[in-house]
Amino acid sequence: MRPEPGKNGNVYVPYEKRDGAESVVFFTRDLSEEGLKKIYDRVASVLTGKVAIKLHTGEAEGPNILPRPWIRQLIADRLPEASIVETNTFYYGTRYTTEEHRKTLEINGWNFCPVDITDENGVAALPVKGGKWFTEMHVGKNLLNYDSLLVLTHFKGHTMGGFGGSNKNIGIGCADGRVGKKEIHQREGSDNMWSIGEEELMERISESTKSVVDHFAPHICFVNTLRNISVSCDCEGPEAEPVVTPDIGIVASLDICAADTACVDLIYNLPEGGGKAMIERIETRHGLRQLSYMKEIGMGNNRYQLIDIDHDDAVITAAEAVKDISPEWIPDRYNTFRGRNKIRLPR
Repeated sequence: MRPEPGKNGNVYVPYEKRDGAESVVFFTRDLSEEGLKKIYDRVASVLTGKVAIKLHTGEAEGPNILPRPWIRQLIADRLPEASIVETNTFYYGTRYTTEEHRKTLEINGWNFCPVDITDENGVAALPVKGGKWFTEMHVGKNLLNYDSLLVLTHFKGHTMGGFGGSNKNIGIGCADGRVGKKEIHQREGSDNMWSIGEEELMERISESTKSVVDHFAPHICFVNTLRNISVSCDCEGPEAEPVVTPDIGIVASLDICAADTACVDLIYNLPEGGGKAMIERIETRHGLRQLSYMKEIGMGNNRYQLIDIDHDDAVITAAEAVKDISPEWIPDRYNTFRGRNKIRLPR
């Protein structure tokens, strides 16, 4: 019998209505090279051996991807032997083949450290424990060459997932381009490569993620950067929708569910309607099912202590973290590509 997807992926549950244990989530407002290093240090102790960094390198000339100077400095100062890991895409674009992908990496400035396109040499299957859609997920074969995984995510919207946090970064981004991504997105026998959506898609993404998290645990940590939060994913490149959501900061945790949940809470608590565009994108795509399903299948907690590392590790609420943020997005100086957000003034 075919499984039934869950419901209510379009319904936000306020913090006070949640139950269960609390995890630790660190928070900084410092969106800079130093801010990234500072919050990375809070979770980095679990990383050992050969370290992979999973981030979204983006389609060619996408304006909103993580600033390369930040990542260059982090690797130089903290992870000089690490490699960025990626996979080819399921859709036709500038990262569909390994050859095209490497050209795009060069265009986007990911040329200061090794980038391992992990499905270049084939696929490997990782078990999915406790899933209802999969018993295994296919990932890039080279991913298994690493001992630890730093999940370094540009938190933003997504046209199908509602939002892209650590869960999507791994669930889609580690699945190989031809087998794994197809298993997540396309219903068997369908000619529509995007035939799975809403709650079922969120559950499939989360089960794919679980295979990777279980493989690396406990040597895995999660850092989400809430900057240039377009409702579009970095996979849309320069066609991404203009950014209107204000920049917030960076969160980090050893709990993937808590990390992504905290980011969503920060957006929902932005003052003066600052989170309106992202909230609409998340709810219309039923993206909140990512969070509830991660909790259901034992991937973490949706309650957490938010530790303000800018103020002596005070425990604060999401509302307190964003209370002073202006609802207007102010562009910064890091991106210079030709996308819709080309006109930018330095902070």
